[in-house]
Amino acid sequence: MIKINKAACIGGGVIGGGWIARFLLAGIDVDVFDPHPDARRIIGEVLANAERAYAMLTGAPLPKRGKLTFCGSLEEAVVDADWIQESVPERLDLKRSVLAQIDAAARPDALIGSSTSGLLPTDLQQDMQYPERLFVAHPYNPVYLLPLVEIVGGEKTAMATIKAAMEKLPPIGMKGVHIAKEIEAFVGDRLLEALWREALWLIHDDICTVETLDDVIRYSFGLRWAQMGLFETYRIAGGEAGMRHFLQQFGPCLAWPWTKLTNVVDLDDALVEKIGQQSDEQAAGRSIRELERIRDENLVGILQALKGSNDGKGWGAGKLLKEFEHSLWAAGGKTKASSDLSQPLRLIETTVSPAWVDYNGHMTEHRYLQVFGDTSDALLRLIGVDLAYVEAGQSYYTVETHIRHLAQAKLGQAIHATCQVLSVDEKRLQVFHTIHDTAAGEAIATAEHMLVHVDTRAGKAIPAAAGVLEKAGSIAAAHAALPRPEGAGRHVGQKRWGTS
Repeated sequence: MIKINKAACIGGGVIGGGWIARFLLAGIDVDVFDPHPDARRIIGEVLANAERAYAMLTGAPLPKRGKLTFCGSLEEAVVDADWIQESVPERLDLKRSVLAQIDAAARPDALIGSSTSGLLPTDLQQDMQYPERLFVAHPYNPVYLLPLVEIVGGEKTAMATIKAAMEKLPPIGMKGVHIAKEIEAFVGDRLLEALWREALWLIHDDICTVETLDDVIRYSFGLRWAQMGLFETYRIAGGEAGMRHFLQQFGPCLAWPWTKLTNVVDLDDALVEKIGQQSDEQAAGRSIRELERIRDENLVGILQALKGSNDGKGWGAGKLLKEFEHSLWAAGGKTKASSDLSQPLRLIETTVSPAWVDYNGHMTEHRYLQVFGDTSDALLRLIGVDLAYVEAGQSYYTVETHIRHLAQAKLGQAIHATCQVLSVDEKRLQVFHTIHDTAAGEAIATAEHMLVHVDTRAGKAIPAAAGVLEKAGSIAAAHAALPRPEGAGRHVGQKRWGTS
């Protein structure tokens, strides 16, 4: 898998900041140049949002965050980078000037992507000495959560550049789609522009309010689009006869004068004020940062739901998330066990996601089991039961679990899980996990598990590999010196030790 070793970001606004966060959270060092006086603050706020979202998005072991460096010049920022992302304001003259500077200072093998929302890459290449390495890499906001990148080449872009860009995106959890022909605004923004134009006319003509229009989207086809897009949704609408029937039935409607897509609405002061006032009312006093956090929580919930779809194989963006997590777990399997065995192993750190919260407003039961299961998986990786071990036909299966709920975990709460190994023999592994409130340090829940080592193909218990037993045994021996966890060996309904 081809990876980005070091990135440079020129421009750190909403989009540039999102790219910076995406790179950093993938473990990539990023050099940044942005002369804006508030660049550090803006990037810091975007990064804080991204870290909060990632904590809710996945329990997979993220790599150590990359190093963020603010540089005094564009040349300093790009000199060592193998992926350079330009995200300066959407002005052709400015972008061409900046890209020419990048081109002159960058390594010969560096990829140069532009975040432009609609400018043609051929136009952007005009002043570059090495235009073959320039391509459009158009993302969607928030870049750290939405995985799509439209990859568009210009007349002088080398196909090797397109191929390399496409290959370097999956390791950071993104999906590149190669747009076959360059066209203004590419694909996504052309669709959005059509919807936006019609929406403005509906507000202009007092057909509906801003909030009503948004409700029409988010309570109906917006939900469909998030998981099946446009054409697959319409294929279903065509019934058993499929897409051909749908086109035959509804195609003639396109000739009816329903929309004003060919007309440009006049955004005069009155219309701007109308939309602005209605938007203020819709926001109900929430700040932009508050709305961003709500947006991110919702996106995390959608992505997690899609990850579990299609019989657990994942669907759409959820399938991509599942594959990304698989790579994170594989990389996490290379992590060495802590040399400090004088206390339970701290193996999982996460944040309570919106998708984990039930009608009582706190983390629901099966999510506790998920965190405990992730903790067991982390322990197994530490003792050598990684993906390669499992793919070879051996693993540990959980055969018994007892969970105690001691306190509540609520939305957005930072939690972590520890593991104490109670006993090990050639086939069995007994562990005691505790979920803690990271801020307060108190125990929220505990789980005692018995795991049995199995031949997954034969479906029977067998002794674990010698190396696995050696590592597990060393942890168990060290943990034997620890006090026995309160609650170990309990069963449902049993009184606490020391009570009558």
